[in-house]
Amino acid sequence: MIRRHCTIATLLAGMLLTALPAAPAVAQDMASLLQEIRESGRQQQRINREREQRFIRERDQQQQRLREARAERDAARRRAEQVRAEFEQGQEQINALKEELNAASADLGRLFTAARSTAGDLREKAQTSPVTAQVPERLEQLGAIADNPALPSMAQLEDLWFLLVQDMTATGRVARFEAPITDIFGNERSAELIRVGDFSAFTADGYVLLPEGGTVAQLLPRQPGGSYTDAAEDFFAAEPGSVQPALIDPSRGRLLEVEADRPTLGERVDQGGVVGYTILAIGAAGLLLAVAQLVYLALVGGRVRRQLDATDQPRDDNPLGRVLGAASDGTGSDDPELLELHLSEAVVKETPRLERFQSLLKLFVAVAPLMGLLGTVTGMILTFQSITLFGTGDPKLMAGGISQALVTTVLGLCVAIPLLFLNSLLGARSRVLVQTLDEESALVLARRLEGQGRA
Repeated sequence: MIRRHCTIATLLAGMLLTALPAAPAVAQDMASLLQEIRESGRQQQRINREREQRFIRERDQQQQRLREARAERDAARRRAEQVRAEFEQGQEQINALKEELNAASADLGRLFTAARSTAGDLREKAQTSPVTAQVPERLEQLGAIADNPALPSMAQLEDLWFLLVQDMTATGRVARFEAPITDIFGNERSAELIRVGDFSAFTADGYVLLPEGGTVAQLLPRQPGGSYTDAAEDFFAAEPGSVQPALIDPSRGRLLEVEADRPTLGERVDQGGVVGYTILAIGAAGLLLAVAQLVYLALVGGRVRRQLDATDQPRDDNPLGRVLGAASDGTGSDDPELLELHLSEAVVKETPRLERFQSLLKLFVAVAPLMGLLGTVTGMILTFQSITLFGTGDPKLMAGGISQALVTTVLGLCVAIPLLFLNSLLGARSRVLVQTLDEESALVLARRLEGQGRA
């Protein structure tokens, strides 16, 4: 290419020399120019040769580096294959050792699994146990064993054994100790507790419960009444070492909560509302009237029995004496019909006092169940109103109406059934006395007729 440029330059110079007029100065300049062009061509050729040689050297160096890189690659491949073989051999050895370890520690692994399972079961039991109120740190110890994914240490196994023995020992003992409790207002304070085995615990203020997962006992918001409270108070006030009966709750307080939530008799009656109190008022009135009449009939019956022993001496303090007095006053004594009328009239006068209040009690017996039915209907109306307003999502909103419906029905039956028996008893007592009056009046009439027949 350089030669081609030189030739072109030479032609151009020749053309210029042909075109220009001949002159020595111009010829000399063109010769110089030609010489410079030749020198430039030779210099460019030298530069091109040097560049070509440098390219050749660099190509040789690149080929050398390529050969070296390939050699390093091959060496790395050989090392990788060697390392892979060593890794596979090591993995096989590890698997063999694991199999040996599993075979050797099979029994020990089952032991550790059983230890964790036992710790979990004991922790679940201890979360609601009264013993935890006395020994609150055992929950943390059991949790460290049950929740530990690694194998338990020898110290943890010893702790588990100690906690099991401690729980078995505490179950059969009654302990008195100081512990923090939470009252019904949420205030925490220290109090003296008595723990009866693993079943129940109470203070001077009543029974306490251990909430699940907690360590501070809580006083029951509402204490069970009756024998439960009396037993707890007597047991708490008893001297240490003495024998005292106590009520225990195998459910660790859940039955006590149910018993405490059970409404008292006054609360149940109050659930009946106005209808319930009306039924009770009817029952009380009927009971008072029945008792008063029973007392009256008992007194009258005693006087009549005493009068039967002395029929020839009639007294005015009993119905039989008054009937016998009507027969012996001399009015119509000669006429048997008039005497019978007088006796019948005397018996009729005595009968109302002997049978009084029975009609009213019959009315009460009939009205009480009807009032209970009225309360039932009223309670169901309230229940359906609650369902209409709030739906059936919360049963507590319907409890008021249902309670009124059931309580009034029960009250109505509880009033009607005793009044029915009392009314039957009054009727039987009064019939006996009336029958006695009838028999004695008939006996007086028969004796009078017999006396007239003899005359």
